[in-house]
Amino acid sequence: MALPPSAALGTPLPLPTRSPDMLHRLATRRSAPAQALMDPGPSDGDIDTLLTLAARTPDHGKLFPWRFVVLGRQTRADLAERLAVMAVEQGLPGKATAVLAKLTAAPTTVLVISTAAPASKPVWEQELSAGAVCMNLEHAADALGFSSSWITDWYSYDPDALALFGVREGEKVAGFVHIGTVAEPPLERERPDVSALTTTLP
Repeated sequence: MALPPSAALGTPLPLPTRSPDMLHRLATRRSAPAQALMDPGPSDGDIDTLLTLAARTPDHGKLFPWRFVVLGRQTRADLAERLAVMAVEQGLPGKATAVLAKLTAAPTTVLVISTAAPASKPVWEQELSAGAVCMNLEHAADALGFSSSWITDWYSYDPDALALFGVREGEKVAGFVHIGTVAEPPLERERPDVSALTTTLP
């Protein structure tokens, strides 16, 4: 599926119109279990599309405070082996090794790294932008006909594990977005009572 041609800088963009497809997507959005993701996955061209769409995210100050690492299957398998050894050496619970299946199952994984740093805009806003990138990736994957799972696990916060993924000092993992196909649709989960979380002011 080809993207529309990129608009030139300063070109007026189309105004929003009602989109039943988008409303349906938002009303039924559900992450897939990472371990259930399988082939087919996105092609190289699809991945380019996914990253291009993900980068169209709110970004106060045009700082682009995030970067992508596309992790192939062999790289993830090698990393999972090293992380399993690390988990044993650190005396982590058995679950720390079990969750590595989430890292290796999907055809494609995009690691989104927050590169937020003190600048003209608050660091918190920059980190929120990285989170928005992850959500855009999920929506873009759905638009291309794939399922996805945006997760973190213990290795997203362990300093030694972060070094294995090439996460630099001062950076943080915004999320691992696993993308592929599921054999069966995920079941609906509990959703919040929005009215209980909403205050309306006159």
